[in-house]
Amino acid sequence: MSDTGLSQIWPAAARRADDGVLSLHGLTAAQLCGSFGSPLYVMDLDEVVTRARTFRDAAARAFSTSTTSVSFAGKAFLSKEIVRLLVGEGLHVDTCTLGEMRIALAGGAVGRSLVLHGNNKSDEEIELAVANDFGKIVVDSADEPERIAAIARRLGKRARVMVRVTTGIHAGGHEYISTAHEDQKFGIPLLPAGAAANDATAASLSMDTVASGPALAVLKDILARSEDLELVGIHSHIGSQIHSADAFIEAAQRVLRLREAFWATDGFVLPEVDLGGGYSVAYLDDDESMDIQTTLDAIADAMRTESQKSGLPMPVVSFEPGRWIVAPAGISVYTVGTVKPVHLSDGSTRTYVSVDGGMSDNIRPALYGADYTAVLANRSGAAETMHARIVGLHCESGDILVHDVELPADVRRGDIVAIPVTGAYGRTMASNYNQALRPAVIAVSSSDNEGSEHMSDAPRLLSEHGEAHVMLRRDTIADLLSLDLG
Repeated sequence: MSDTGLSQIWPAAARRADDGVLSLHGLTAAQLCGSFGSPLYVMDLDEVVTRARTFRDAAARAFSTSTTSVSFAGKAFLSKEIVRLLVGEGLHVDTCTLGEMRIALAGGAVGRSLVLHGNNKSDEEIELAVANDFGKIVVDSADEPERIAAIARRLGKRARVMVRVTTGIHAGGHEYISTAHEDQKFGIPLLPAGAAANDATAASLSMDTVASGPALAVLKDILARSEDLELVGIHSHIGSQIHSADAFIEAAQRVLRLREAFWATDGFVLPEVDLGGGYSVAYLDDDESMDIQTTLDAIADAMRTESQKSGLPMPVVSFEPGRWIVAPAGISVYTVGTVKPVHLSDGSTRTYVSVDGGMSDNIRPALYGADYTAVLANRSGAAETMHARIVGLHCESGDILVHDVELPADVRRGDIVAIPVTGAYGRTMASNYNQALRPAVIAVSSSDNEGSEHMSDAPRLLSEHGEAHVMLRRDTIADLLSLDLG
């Protein structure tokens, strides 16, 4: 059968035949559910590797005369297999909890390829990072250098640290994912209290103003502890789902002003500037998606100009993409249960299509108002469509996975629906709300992809063009009961 077109928000290997059957690498959604159960997260490993290479190579091209480094933000989605694949592509891994650190280490990441973030790091996390020679521990508050130095001294180590700076740039798709404005928990302010960070531009910030800010004071404190701490740079993360280069450029210019002020006051050239993540992806067909090469080219041009003005060499420039790499590589697959038409006050009808998952496996629509789309994945269905809302099984009226979507009017119990762009923040933010069982994560790939090799005895599903295996198993009732010591 021929394939009908799917838009670019789906993985490149996704196909939808003229009978409506959705497949990845020749494996249909129905086959995946039949072998591994429903619901499922499905992660296309080929897509993950391709996007990791695309970002890595775009950075290298943009900053052709400077060293670049790319760390995968593990909070988006983390497993030992993902770590192994991405480290194999030359990426580092950014972690922010003890669990993420342990998974990254278990996945084969060595210390120098790891980053530790966090606004409230425990001594245990710091000790693990120092003991394993993490490439960067990102300082997030003024009291951290003393704590890290004490732990490093006790272990007979010298910890590599970087300072996260709150630049005052407001960017991101939602208040909760905008992380560089002043009134939030992350980072150390660039400017002193009362300075109008949002009304200024980097060019208008005087050296005296920057030099009197908290960030420079922390840099000085670290430099004074050089016996125990190696100061490797400054960090800026301004938010998530950012569509243009402008905010990144302004933030980069501001941290370069800080770098210049530190050189002017202490004669120390900070070797690295980390610009964090936040690069947008499209969730709907008409959404914007960041053109990574164009964006990084623009950032590189601006940083070269700023560095030339200061007379300082270009720093190593590093990035921390997470969503951009894994979100478009993932789809979620559900089985339809109750189908309920609801007549609205304006005379229209909306059909609520209930599925065997919900907000416990994708909290983003409830938390951020995030929008997704969906398709009927096991057949073509009627030509006539209905205005539908895909909802979950939880005891919440806000348990919505897709707010508005046109589906065939004959959708019925037992059908399969698939939602694209769920590779980031679905499984990692999943819960057992209502004691629901978190779905399995199934890895799919082409049969000739070396990344399809895995080191477990989990069952595989094979097709002529690809294979699938369990990356993370489904929760069981036994798991729930084992936690209950009553």
